Amino acid sequence: MTVTSWTWEYDGYEPTGERLRESLCTLGNGYLATRGALPECTADDVHYPGTYAAGCYNRLTSEVAGRRVENEDMVNLPNWLPLRFRLPGQEWITPDTAEVLDHRHVLHLSSGLLERRTRFGLGSGRVLTVRQQRLVHMADPHLAALRTEFTPDGFTGELEVEAALDGSVTNAGVPRYRGLDGRHLTHVHTGTVAPDTVWLRCRTRTSDIRIALAARLATDEPVSDAHEPSRAVQRTRLQLTPGRTVTVDKTVAVHTSHDPAISDPLLAAHDRVVAAPGFDDLLETHLTAWDQLRRADLEVPGEAGRVLRLHLFHVLQTLSPHTADLDVGVPARGLHGEAYRGHVFWDELFVLPYLNLHFPEVSRALLRYRHRRLDQARASARAIGRRGALYPWQSGSDGREETQQLHLNPRSGRWLPDHSRLQHHVGSAIAYNVWQYCEASGDTEFLHTKGAEMLLQIARFWADSATWDDHLGRHRIKGVVGPDEYHEAYPGAPEPGLDDNTYTNVTAAWVLTRTLEVLRTLPEPRRRELAERTGLDDGELEQWEDVSRTLHVPFHEGVISQFEGYGDLAELDWDGYRKRYDDIRRLDRILEAEGDTVNRYQASKQADVLMLGYLFSPAELRSVFGRLGYRLDEETWHRTVDYYLRRTSHGSTLSGLVHGWILARARRAEAWTYCQEALRGDIADLQGGTTGEGIHLGAMAGTLDLVQRGLTGLETRSGALWLDPVPLPELSSYGFSLRYQGHWGVRLRLEHGCLNIEVPPSDRSPIEIRLRDRAVSVEPGETCRLVLPD
Repeated sequence: MTVTSWTWEYDGYEPTGERLRESLCTLGNGYLATRGALPECTADDVHYPGTYAAGCYNRLTSEVAGRRVENEDMVNLPNWLPLRFRLPGQEWITPDTAEVLDHRHVLHLSSGLLERRTRFGLGSGRVLTVRQQRLVHMADPHLAALRTEFTPDGFTGELEVEAALDGSVTNAGVPRYRGLDGRHLTHVHTGTVAPDTVWLRCRTRTSDIRIALAARLATDEPVSDAHEPSRAVQRTRLQLTPGRTVTVDKTVAVHTSHDPAISDPLLAAHDRVVAAPGFDDLLETHLTAWDQLRRADLEVPGEAGRVLRLHLFHVLQTLSPHTADLDVGVPARGLHGEAYRGHVFWDELFVLPYLNLHFPEVSRALLRYRHRRLDQARASARAIGRRGALYPWQSGSDGREETQQLHLNPRSGRWLPDHSRLQHHVGSAIAYNVWQYCEASGDTEFLHTKGAEMLLQIARFWADSATWDDHLGRHRIKGVVGPDEYHEAYPGAPEPGLDDNTYTNVTAAWVLTRTLEVLRTLPEPRRRELAERTGLDDGELEQWEDVSRTLHVPFHEGVISQFEGYGDLAELDWDGYRKRYDDIRRLDRILEAEGDTVNRYQASKQADVLMLGYLFSPAELRSVFGRLGYRLDEETWHRTVDYYLRRTSHGSTLSGLVHGWILARARRAEAWTYCQEALRGDIADLQGGTTGEGIHLGAMAGTLDLVQRGLTGLETRSGALWLDPVPLPELSSYGFSLRYQGHWGVRLRLEHGCLNIEVPPSDRSPIEIRLRDRAVSVEPGETCRLVLPD
C-alpha cells in the first residue's frame, strides 16, 4: 500500500485482503454507498459487493439455537456494479480466473473517485489492460457511474461485455450472521426502456420499501438486453485492436419509496438516468461537490494527517450534507458493510462533536432522528415501569430496541444471551449531543423546542430510575450495564445488571443539571407550554434537583469504582493470557470459550469510568463531582487512570481514542501510543477482520475530533470558544477551519507555542476567545495571534 496526501494506493491482488480493501475503498454520498468490490466479481468468500441506502431496513425472523429470533437489518440493495468480460467462448475474466500481471487500486480522497487498473495475461502473448473509474455522485445523491476502458496488447478480436443490475443479492457479508435469514428482497422485476437502458425494481419483504434502479450503457457498439431471473442484463461485443482503447460507460440511478418529492421509484430512477449527462460531465459536477466539502479538512502533517484525511473521507461518505434531508441516525459501521446490522448505537457521541463545527445542519438532522423516536422511547420506559424516555441501545428504522437477544461467540460456536440492551446510558449520550450541538451552533430554536423535549424526558427517566438508599443516604441506579460491555452481571447472579455504574450515574446527574438549567432559561410562555404538555410541576423539579446532587459514586482503594463491587472482583492473570493468546482484545470470548466468564474479573473491554474524562474537561468533571458531594482532585483522577489502564484489553476501536484523549492531559508521554492505535484501528484492521464488515465510524470521527477539540481543549460554552491546548511532541503543529454560531471558515492554527485565529469578514458579532489566562474578542475580518502559556 502506498499513501500520499490525497490518495490511498493498493498494489497487487491479494484475495485474503480483499474484504478490508473493499471496505476502505467504499464510495458514498450520505444517501447511498457501494463497497469497493471489483465489478466483474460476485459475492463469495473473497469478494463482497454491497450497496446500502441510508435508513433502508427490513425485519426478518430466523431460527437460532431452537428459538425464533427477530432481527432488523440494513438491506443490501440490488447490486448495480456488475460488468464482466471475456473472449468469445471462454470463461469470464477475473483476478481469480486469469493471470494477473499487474493490479492497482487508487482511492482519490480529494475527488471521491475509485480508480482501478489491471493487466490480465490471456496466454499466447495476449494482454488485456482494464482501467476503471467509479464514482457515487456527491452532487446528485441518486446517481453512480462506472467507466471501463479496455486496451488489448498482442491480439485482435472481439470482447464480450455483460453489464447487469442484480436483484438476487442477500445480506451475507458477515460470517457469524449467515445462520440468519438474509433474503430481504422480493418481487424482483426487470425491463427495458430503450436499447441502451434497463431497469430493475423490487421491494423489501416486511418493511415494504420499494426500490428501483435504472442503468444506461454507453459504448460505440450496439447494446442488447438479455434479462435473466432477478437480473437486468445488457450485452455488447467490442472490437479490439492492439493499442486502441475502447470505452464502456455505465450510469445508474437509484431511488426508494422513502425518497421525498417522487411518485414512483421506478419512474424517478428512469427519468434521472435518462436525464443524466455523460461520464465526463458527471465527473465535473461530482468534483465540484467534493471541493466544497473540503472546508472540513484538517491540515495535519505526516502520516497522522494522511490517515485523518481518510477518516474524514469516510465520515463524509456516510454523513454528508445530503443526510440533512433524511430520517437517519449514525450507523456505527457506516454505509460500508453489514456488521452490527447497520444499527445506530451511541456512536453519535463521537461523531456529532466534529460535525457540529463543520456541518451543523447534519447534526441537527441526526438529532431530529432521535426526536422523531421520542414517543417510542417513552413507550419503552413505560414497558419497564418508568417515566420519561428510554432510548434503545441499538436503533434502526422506528426506534424500538433492536439489540439482539442472542449473540454468537465465534471461538466457542455458542449462542449466548445478550444483555447489552441494559446500556441505558445511550440516553445521556443523546442529551450530551443536544447540548453540544446547541452550544456550537447557537440554535436556540432547537434547544427550546425539540432539544428541550428530549432533555426533559431523558432527565425524567433518570430521576425515576433512581432509588433512595437509607444506609448510604444517597440515590442509586441499579440493574444497568456501562460502556465497558464486558460486565453484564455480578458473578453467579441470577439476573443481569450492575448497580451504580459510575459513568451512568455521573452522566445522569449531568443530564438532570443541564435540563434544569435549560428549563430555567426557557422563555416563560414556552416553559409553561412544555410543562402543560408533559405534566411537569415544581415537585418533580425539586426531585430532579435532589437526585442530581445525591447520586452514588462508588470508590475503592482510592480510585473511582467502575460500579459497586468492582474492587471485590478477582484479578486476572494478564501476563498469562497474553502469553497463551496472541491477541486478548476480545477477552470475553476467550474466557467464555474456556468455560469462564469475564464477569468474575477486574477487566474492561474499553474505557468506562475514563469515558468521563473524554466527555468533560477537567474543570467540568470536578464541578460535576463537586455537585454530587465528592472531591475529585488531580491525584485521585490520575490514580484512577492508571488503575484502569492496567485492566483494559482495548476490545473496541473506541478504546485507544478515549485513552489517547485522556492521557494527552493526564500523562502526555504515553498519549501518542494510544492515539496511533486509534488512527490505525481500521487501516490495520486491529480488531482482527472486523473492518472488512464495515468501518468503525465513531472511531474515525473521534480521531478527527481528537485534533479539533481534544488537543486544543476546545469547548463551546457560554457563548465563547474556550481553548486550553495540550500540544503533543508528535503533533504540535496543525490547523483547521470550523463553523461557529454563523461564522463560516473560522481558521485556527497551532504552531510553535502560538495559536493563530482568523475570522473571515461577515456581518456577525465578534467571537469571544477564552484561554486559561486571558480573554480576547476577535472581530470578523481580523486575525489574532496568541502566545500560549507553557
